[in-house]
Amino acid sequence: MNQVHRLERGKLNDRGAVRDTAQYMGPDGCVLFDFDGPLCTLFPDGSSAPLAEELRRIVVEHDAGGLLLGEACASIDPQVVLKTVYRYCPRSALATALEDRLSQGEVAATAIAQPTPGAEQFVRRLRDAHAKVAVVTNNAPAAVTSYLRRVRMDRHFKSHIYGRTEDPGQLKPDPDSIHRALAGLGVDACGALMIGDMPTDLYAAREAKVAFVGFVRDEAGAAELWGAGAELVVSRMELLSAVIPRTPS
Repeated sequence: MNQVHRLERGKLNDRGAVRDTAQYMGPDGCVLFDFDGPLCTLFPDGSSAPLAEELRRIVVEHDAGGLLLGEACASIDPQVVLKTVYRYCPRSALATALEDRLSQGEVAATAIAQPTPGAEQFVRRLRDAHAKVAVVTNNAPAAVTSYLRRVRMDRHFKSHIYGRTEDPGQLKPDPDSIHRALAGLGVDACGALMIGDMPTDLYAAREAKVAFVGFVRDEAGAAELWGAGAELVVSRMELLSAVIPRTPS
């Protein structure tokens, strides 16, 4: 089932390679979606920067500014701040405060999140073909639910949203969310395909032993995934949608 892992790297939107993903898209298959990227752009145009800065202020207010090391000092990704602080202060009042504010900010961002072109059609066609689908993400489950309801995709995923828990140490590249999705759907790893846009998605999929397709918006994103070891990378959801097996009428 995992022949997609053996495909030659280095060609974006390889139609021949994409055809091999069809095995995961019928009644016996399962497709796991990362949220921010494959389904939407949660923080368009760098709009996550104010939230990241707010989390840094919370850290300073807790007299813990010394924890803002490395990327956490300047990254526009608020999850970097949370993960850095959690590494040194797990299950602390500070970590809880950061998680609460990050979740609130992610939910608020769903009002301006931009849908990924072709994603809704792809998910709808998967469900029409009786494939199972789920979201596996480092974002707050409440944010995923808020967005899916806004764009009327919640009926496709129902309760199968596996996001950030109270333990940020289990964020991807840890495979925790993938393991929870497989258990919730009752699917073996060999029958599942994950679509993600970051090396951390690839590493989590590899650890969980599920097949992986990279989704990118440009050649730079493709190069990053190829450098991490991805073997199939696409920039258009329509290519995946086109290989979904037809169901008998």
